[in-house]
Amino acid sequence: MRPIRTLCLAGLCLSPLLAGAASAATIVDEWKSVAVPPPPVLQSVKADPATTALVILDMVQQRCNERPRCVDSVKPVSELLAKARAAHVPVIYTLVPGAKPADVVKELAPEKGDPVVTASADKFLKTDLEKILKDKGIKTIVTVGTAAEGAVLATSSEAAMRGFEVVVPVDGASSATPYGEQYTAWHLANAPGPKGHVTLTRTDMVAF
Repeated sequence: MRPIRTLCLAGLCLSPLLAGAASAATIVDEWKSVAVPPPPVLQSVKADPATTALVILDMVQQRCNERPRCVDSVKPVSELLAKARAAHVPVIYTLVPGAKPADVVKELAPEKGDPVVTASADKFLKTDLEKILKDKGIKTIVTVGTAAEGAVLATSSEAAMRGFEVVVPVDGASSATPYGEQYTAWHLANAPGPKGHVTLTRTDMVAF
């Protein structure tokens, strides 16, 4: 085995291995040169009303009103909500800590009897969301809400890893920035766990 030589300059000694490690580029160094991947293909969805639930994530005035992209998403989400109610699809609401059902934007307001859970980004964590879904015989959830990179990403990913099929209409998953929405779509389509169990679509491509 050949000995590893050490390079010394100005009193500083580095082995070639360490010198290489010190000069290696990180993703932060390469940030501006990374190519944007091709967009995922959006698919039409015909969901079974008997085994599907619509989950509306954190669409409260305190969050949505300060995000123009969330405000823009209210109309398509309200149209999806109307389709779900017409098909008798269960609708479940989630709230951020400190919010109450009355804080949900008026176009999406809960009806009497709609389940509500409160948690941070992952709505399964320390809540009875999974029990609510399983007690209703739900196998597929449709997730919409804000923030895309928060509640939508965390809850959709966790649902997939708990054995649910997940449908995410990208026009109903809003963030403060387009990048948050883009990253969420890429992650759900490609990351281990959600990949293969998450279908990306648009609100007008979902039927019950």
